Amino acid sequence: MRLCSAGGWLRLGSITMAPVLLITVSIALGIAIGETDISATTVLQVLSNKLLGGQHALDPITQGIVWNYRLPRALVAASCGAGLAIAGVILQSLLRNALAEPYLLGISAGASTGAVLVSVAGLGAGAISMTTGAFFGAVCAFALVALLAHAAGGGGLRNSGQIVLAGIAGSQLFNALTSLIITKSGSAEQARGIMFWLLGNLSGVRWPDTWLTASMALAGLLICLLHARALDAFTFGAESASALGVPVRRVQIVLLLAAALITAVMVSIVGAIGFVGLVIPHAARLLVGVRHRHLIPASALMGAIFLIAADVLSRTMIPGQVLPIGVITALVGAPVFACILLKGRGGRA
Repeated sequence: MRLCSAGGWLRLGSITMAPVLLITVSIALGIAIGETDISATTVLQVLSNKLLGGQHALDPITQGIVWNYRLPRALVAASCGAGLAIAGVILQSLLRNALAEPYLLGISAGASTGAVLVSVAGLGAGAISMTTGAFFGAVCAFALVALLAHAAGGGGLRNSGQIVLAGIAGSQLFNALTSLIITKSGSAEQARGIMFWLLGNLSGVRWPDTWLTASMALAGLLICLLHARALDAFTFGAESASALGVPVRRVQIVLLLAAALITAVMVSIVGAIGFVGLVIPHAARLLVGVRHRHLIPASALMGAIFLIAADVLSRTMIPGQVLPIGVITALVGAPVFACILLKGRGGRA
């Protein structure tokens, strides 16, 4: 019995350590690779100096690049990737639609409008943060999308096809409002910076952003894991979930608000990044199946690694120039999603 128990604990430890090792290696690569490559030894020495009180003699500029720029950037990328992937899992499961994700349903566009209203138009006169503005924008956007879907075809959240169509309309509306606000309220230089940020930009992140995005991603992960069985029940529809004893309305409200808040926080810090919430849950399902107890952590891990890799590509693809990270996620995400669709079609043939 002891041998079996020891073997079980060993397997459990391996399963637990593998994701930790993967994300650690990804963050390390995100720190080391960039406009100027930094050796793994130097990265470890900087972390030793800062975290363990080491006394390694290092160039102050190199140490500053690692600690104040690249490490927060890699951590924010990981947190945003995990958070957006979790939001995608929530929306796809509750709406039972493979195309549901924050970007497509207008949540990201609404969050962008709310953030721009605060930062550019001066809404709240400094009393409201960008994150708060983004959250209310995200909630308003999804509420509008749900109302449009209900008016167009009825059924509320059950009519997922109408919600996706309404989401496209809502996304265009809020994107137009964002552009109008920037054009009317911002200077030419400010407008250029905001437009670059809206395409996804990690250049300005610092340690306070790291704590906010990491805590939000962890909170979203825990909330989803607590509702994993309810999300499994929603696979068969809201009526089936209700018949299985799931408090449908409460679960919908809690998880949709969680998705809106996650999206709002991420958008307020790095801008609107598409395809992460769309592609990553599908890729995770191919690896671990549809049970949310496995799907949720797998999506969070894959989303974190994907966005770190996208950030590295955005800094190295064109020498001397940093691309918006949303451009990279679209260039990678669109073909991957097309492959997923073709593979799914081939499996049904």
